[in-house]
Amino acid sequence: MNDIRVVVADDQAAVREALAAMLDLMPGIAVVGAAADGVEAVALVREQRPDVLLTDLRMPNLDGAGATERVLADAPDTAVVLLTTFDDEESILRGLQAGARGYLTKNAGRAEIAAAITAAAAGQSVLDPQVQQRLLTSATGGSGAGRAPSTPAVTPADLTPRETEVLRLIADGLANRDIAARLFVSESTVKTHINNLFAKAQLRDRAHAVRYAFDSGIAASGQGD
Repeated sequence: MNDIRVVVADDQAAVREALAAMLDLMPGIAVVGAAADGVEAVALVREQRPDVLLTDLRMPNLDGAGATERVLADAPDTAVVLLTTFDDEESILRGLQAGARGYLTKNAGRAEIAAAITAAAAGQSVLDPQVQQRLLTSATGGSGAGRAPSTPAVTPADLTPRETEVLRLIADGLANRDIAARLFVSESTVKTHINNLFAKAQLRDRAHAVRYAFDSGIAASGQGD
């Protein structure tokens, strides 16, 4: 089995070098590049075509969320795992919208980081519990910032069971490809469901959808599944 090829991006040289050195010692993982910001990360991904980009959220020139958007547009087979101090809800939500496959806090241990990289390379999503709580707080308006301006006109009952299921998975932080794999359908089918539920619930983007899922109880109802 081939090693999982990883590009690491962090604007702090000490952190970047430590991550690269640590991951290179992990069996089954090979670091093929290290970038000091999002622009360098995108260029390295284009050049190396790694399996995973492990990137900080807060970086100069281009942050992790912006790098995620560019990477997935240019190299859709590269999974993105974001590292965050979870102090920037807007960037975390942008990363979710952009399709990042995993979120970790910077206090994650090497085993957790390696496990997240392995899961992301296998098409699975990884969401650190602290990041999930931060997203939940933001989605339900606990911070008072970025709350949806109004409640959608429809109720959850107007959504089909499959649309409700897709919405719950969006709230869990899954990208379209992960939802497709979970439901055993094509990615285009998932996009159709998303377009339909967005139209019915008058949702403008994935961040709004996450907020609606928690406000309506759809996400909460799936917590124990």
